[in-house]
Amino acid sequence: MSKEIFNPTRFNKSDNPDFNQVLENHLSRRKILKGGLGLSAMATLGAFGLAGCGSSGSSSSAVETPPEVPQLQLGFNSIPGSKTDAVSVAEGYRAQVLAPWGQPITADGAAWQDDGSNNANDQENAMGMHHDGLHFFPLNEAGTDGVLCVNHEYIDQNALHPMGSDKDENGLRSSLDQVRKEINAHGVAVVRIQLQDSGEWLVIDNDPLNRRYTGATVMDIAGPLANSDMLVTPFSPDGSQARGTLNNCGNGFTPWGTYLTCEENWPGYFINTAETTAEQERIGLDTSGTTRYGWETLAGNADEMDDEFTRFNVTPNADNASQDYRNEANGHGYIVEIDPYTENSRAVKRTALGRFRHEGCTIGKLTQGQPITFYSGHDARFEYMYKFVSAAPWDPADANPSDRMATGDKYMNEGTLYVARFDADGTGVWLPLTLTGATKDGGVLADHFANLAEIILNTAGAADLAGATPMDRPEWCSIDPVTGSVYLTLTNNTRRNEETGTNAANPRLNNKFGHIIRWDESESMTDFSWDIFVFGSDAGGDELTNLSGLTEFNQFASPDGLAFDARGVMWVQTDNGADEVEDYTNDQILAVIPSNLTDEEGNQTTITSANQGELRRFFVGPNGCEVTGLTMTPDYTTMFVSIQHPKNWPYSSNAQEETPAGMALRPRASVVAIRKVDGSPLGV
Repeated sequence: MSKEIFNPTRFNKSDNPDFNQVLENHLSRRKILKGGLGLSAMATLGAFGLAGCGSSGSSSSAVETPPEVPQLQLGFNSIPGSKTDAVSVAEGYRAQVLAPWGQPITADGAAWQDDGSNNANDQENAMGMHHDGLHFFPLNEAGTDGVLCVNHEYIDQNALHPMGSDKDENGLRSSLDQVRKEINAHGVAVVRIQLQDSGEWLVIDNDPLNRRYTGATVMDIAGPLANSDMLVTPFSPDGSQARGTLNNCGNGFTPWGTYLTCEENWPGYFINTAETTAEQERIGLDTSGTTRYGWETLAGNADEMDDEFTRFNVTPNADNASQDYRNEANGHGYIVEIDPYTENSRAVKRTALGRFRHEGCTIGKLTQGQPITFYSGHDARFEYMYKFVSAAPWDPADANPSDRMATGDKYMNEGTLYVARFDADGTGVWLPLTLTGATKDGGVLADHFANLAEIILNTAGAADLAGATPMDRPEWCSIDPVTGSVYLTLTNNTRRNEETGTNAANPRLNNKFGHIIRWDESESMTDFSWDIFVFGSDAGGDELTNLSGLTEFNQFASPDGLAFDARGVMWVQTDNGADEVEDYTNDQILAVIPSNLTDEEGNQTTITSANQGELRRFFVGPNGCEVTGLTMTPDYTTMFVSIQHPKNWPYSSNAQEETPAGMALRPRASVVAIRKVDGSPLGV
């Protein structure tokens, strides 16, 4: 999640044990995770996903027993930090600008205008703004032809329009086309790309697979809230549909070949100026002023269509929900599934996985005959880590289904949602968010909720009652394909102090650097063991800050994006939140192979001053940006990375070409394609 839009309000008012209280006790008896690397590798869904698939667009088979994985070593030296309007990448690599904001992708689009004058229709048929999570879906065995799905998290009104947003004398929005353009700049882009003989990637204009899902696109509701009275609106009287997907940040993908996009800071798009409901209060819906971009202030305009602006004001003003938009926000806050291989397919919101500010959706190890696990963090200070366990056991035949969305119905509509409690002895418990799930006061959730749909609607409130552990902004999650361990970035939390539960002995007071936690699941599905893999810090931090012994060549703050490739290389992206690091370098990507870090008995260890050189800086983004979202081709020869909210970039299609001094550009978020100059697999 971009710090540009982070809302620091603390919506979690529970008194659940503070994560730093847990960490403080754990540091003194820090244990390695259970299970050495001498055990056979666990079967996992590779973080960069599907192997090459046929030209028919069918997804590849998931491998139940992976081949023996040779021990790899990083094949590049850590690079210095960078503070330029260009990207910096390891020696022997090159970077290319691909699919920037505003590039048309359908026949109805128009060429991007550098004065910001493109209209709403142009934007609906072009790449959206502020690229974030993304994934590559191959269309051939070689992985040289494929579909790229890209999230568009939010907008910059000053860049989007020629002179910023138009407002009347009362400060209210006055241009319908501007607001429609803003809504269309949100969501997801699906675009076909192909590798050229030159070694550069090309967006295939007007390909039938190209399309946009925006903040106004109609989507189906599936799971516990489908057809619920709590989703009834004048637009969807039976509660079966929602309009649009907003603030799409992290992402995921499934073994049956679909894309998962995650709705994160969506509450700021809605307002209730009357008495808020319990779930609206808990999630942090606006209650005064206007929404983030003021879209609702155009409600009632003579040219408004289908209440397109009215719906963002969820204040009850009629006799029932079929006559106003009190339930409109209830259609947001979910994991959304998209079939990239099928033209114009309808997106589906999977409500069973919980409703909160989702940051990513990662699938755990796949075992035939066992349920599938989906992990997702709630990206806000003092919020929680969740997992959903499917009711249906995994069947490898479903890796090549005839109907991908029906397969999603099978695994994502029914199951059990859990929230994590991290205990001081290095163990943890997944607490079920069900009617029979226990609360910390000795009761059950049925004492507070009438049905599962009510629990899902107020997932965070149910987690409060269950006794979950408040975390330091749980963001991206990924699975080590070699060991099966789960890794999670905890970006930062500068609000953590004595009042919120920390104490002087806690080494992460005012946690502005963040850290990465990991755990191993037990056979029971509800128990796990955990430790801290690495602590962010500046190189000059004292012994209570630089706990991992980082140096100038790997210092980092605010770990955010996180992904393993199928070889076992972990890639960490940052969203700087500490001046000590930000003064040295722009946001970056670092790499490490955790399975190589072991003791004499083959057990996993953490990053320390003794082995910190294994964590290396690979890439640095341009000034002002966040480096976020990462995916690879199946042969590991191309890495695609999102560059969000750059300050003055890009100057040319060569991402490494710095903007000439004095040249001011309308900044364009973009995908960057990174390849070795010799075309061989990158990273090792």
